[in-house]
Amino acid sequence: MKMKATKLTYLLVCALALTMAATGCKRKPTPLTPLPGHGITGPKEGGPTELSPGEKMHPDETGSVPLPGIDPTNMNQNRDMFAAQTVHFDFDSSVVKSSEKPHVEAVAAYMKSAPPGVALLIEGHCDERGTEEYNRSLGEQRALALRKALASSGADENRITTRSFGEDKPVAMGHDESAWKQNRRGEFVVLTPK
Repeated sequence: MKMKATKLTYLLVCALALTMAATGCKRKPTPLTPLPGHGITGPKEGGPTELSPGEKMHPDETGSVPLPGIDPTNMNQNRDMFAAQTVHFDFDSSVVKSSEKPHVEAVAAYMKSAPPGVALLIEGHCDERGTEEYNRSLGEQRALALRKALASSGADENRITTRSFGEDKPVAMGHDESAWKQNRRGEFVVLTPK
């Protein structure tokens, strides 16, 4: 009987080791639940819920929240103008930190004086941790938080559209905090008519 128990224990340990090797010892994803007001999902506790009560997000299949008259694919995209104004976020957060508000105010000042036809695309990005679905949602929440902050600073939110890339477009390729903090960001892209 003792011999069978030892063999069974050995087999269980081997199976566990093989399972861990096959999955790469990945962190267990955060359980998801619908966010209030729409079908996008986020973490059950402490996740990105920066939308006001009753405010709805209606992303299309690309993760964009399209606005009438703003189609970034049919406009010139200037990514350099506000490259230095990239906003960075804390882990698992879509709150615009006070240290990042000067970046938002600089973009808002430009948008308030921009000629008609000029629009802004805000791209939300995440680090590699979390599920793809969660990161897409968090990226959108970050972009929407920046849109709301720009509107609070006087920019016309009807000229601002958003898009989430989740974890798909990292700027730093490492797998540590120094890379992750660079990838948790919101970028501003100036859109002008072609």
